[in-house]
Amino acid sequence: MIHFPVRKAAPWGVAGALLLALSACHDGRGDPPAQALPEVGVATIAPRTVRLADEFNGRVEAVDAVELRPRVSGYLQRVAYKEGDLVPQGAVLFVIDPRPYRIALDRATAQRQRARAAAGLAQVQLKRVQTLIDAHATSQEELDNARAADAQARADLQAAEAAVADAQLNLGFTEVRAPIAGRVGRAMATVGNLARADDTLLTTVVSQDPVYVYFDCDEQSYLRYNAQRADPKHRAIGADPVRVGLANEAGFPHAGTVDFLDNRLDPATGTIRARVRLPNADHAFTPGLYARVQLVSGRDQDALLVDTKAVLTDQDRKYVYVIGPGDKALRRDVTIGRELGGERIVEKGLNAGDRVVVDGLQRIYYPGAPVKPKALAAPPVAALRADAAAPAAQ
Repeated sequence: MIHFPVRKAAPWGVAGALLLALSACHDGRGDPPAQALPEVGVATIAPRTVRLADEFNGRVEAVDAVELRPRVSGYLQRVAYKEGDLVPQGAVLFVIDPRPYRIALDRATAQRQRARAAAGLAQVQLKRVQTLIDAHATSQEELDNARAADAQARADLQAAEAAVADAQLNLGFTEVRAPIAGRVGRAMATVGNLARADDTLLTTVVSQDPVYVYFDCDEQSYLRYNAQRADPKHRAIGADPVRVGLANEAGFPHAGTVDFLDNRLDPATGTIRARVRLPNADHAFTPGLYARVQLVSGRDQDALLVDTKAVLTDQDRKYVYVIGPGDKALRRDVTIGRELGGERIVEKGLNAGDRVVVDGLQRIYYPGAPVKPKALAAPPVAALRADAAAPAAQ
């Protein structure tokens, strides 16, 4: 059996290898690159002048709405309008057969003539008896009878004249006229049908210009605007500017005034009914339409606003990230108010000059993380006014 000699490594060779390895660890080319700080967009909070507004849902209603019913009975002879038309006040809409009422008028006229003749005769007889009394040629009883006959004849004449006036009214009522100017609905009864007085619904008429928009105002908004009206500059109800928009319109392009507040709040809902009066010359508003109402504060005020994107939620709490010392993102709990032009009013938790993180929130992994802040441009001033024609929030 052949044995080969085993060569042992020199001690100085092992030590040299270890020294080479250690030197490689301290070589600058072996260090990992430093990680760049995450860049975030920040906005500096500063007081700005805003005009606040509350938004409500409402319904358009006509100022005047009439259910048209006949005042006399009879068979319909003619429908004198086109359904859906705009008609002036006093326009003839339906005609009831007038012949029976014309005959009744002729009869009443004849009765009046008879009563007039009887009254004339009674007056002549009274004068004759008075002459005989002066000549002591008749009794006092005859004079009393003549006076009573004259009074009765005059009363009969007055009743006959009233009957003529009543017959004339009934004949006039055979023409059913529009009591108001407005748009007429469909005819509920057609020619040949019997229309009963004060019963049969013939059609409806609703006024068009102006219109009302009714809405329910919550208790807090009512108290706020009620206090505002206590200010001498805003004492009148009409001083509250109101803007209205329809469901298919952007913003609130129509201006009106609040002309009515109910006399009590509904305790079940905590709201009070209010009404806006709007001009409607172009007939854009139809009674029954849904409308959005924006009640604008009449006074400008200073407020701190923050972009809606910057507000985060932790269960029931709202918070934002602000840039603290050493450019670290610090959590700050805030109390948020209403939204205005894509921003939220901060009622508590921020101070003027605070830098709030708006963009890049997903790059903040934990409160206190170091970041690289980048200043963002301030929002346009027009967005801070609630009475600007901005689209309503969906």
